Amino acid sequence: MPLSEEEQRMLEQLEQALAAEDPRLASTLRGSRLRARARRIVVLASVGFVLGVGLLMAGVITTSTVLGVVGFVLMVAGAYFFLTAWRSRGTDEDEQTAQPPTRGGASGQARPSSNDSFMNRMEERWRRRRDSDGR
Repeated sequence: MPLSEEEQRMLEQLEQALAAEDPRLASTLRGSRLRARARRIVVLASVGFVLGVGLLMAGVITTSTVLGVVGFVLMVAGAYFFLTAWRSRGTDEDEQTAQPPTRGGASGQARPSSNDSFMNRMEERWRRRRDSDGR
């Protein structure tokens, strides 16, 4: 069942209060899902890489070119996803949330970037609603 507008507004206020009162806890709560997802990707990519090496070796032993190519492709894909997830896992959420969002463009409107945190987007949305209601 979706929340009513009043309940959503109250939830946003609670989130803002939490972020203002204890930014470290808010950052930890925001980042836990991302880290768990990155960890899952790292594990799956590692398994894929090892499986790719096995298929490559099996292709060489059985002189099956197709099996060797499939193993090589799986190996490269596993390495790519491993490195991508490992890099994203190493980013510090506290540094990203400490930086204010940048304003750009000729119109003065902010374009949400991938570095904006959930709370920053919600705060911006709240400000826009408050400004439009006050006019």
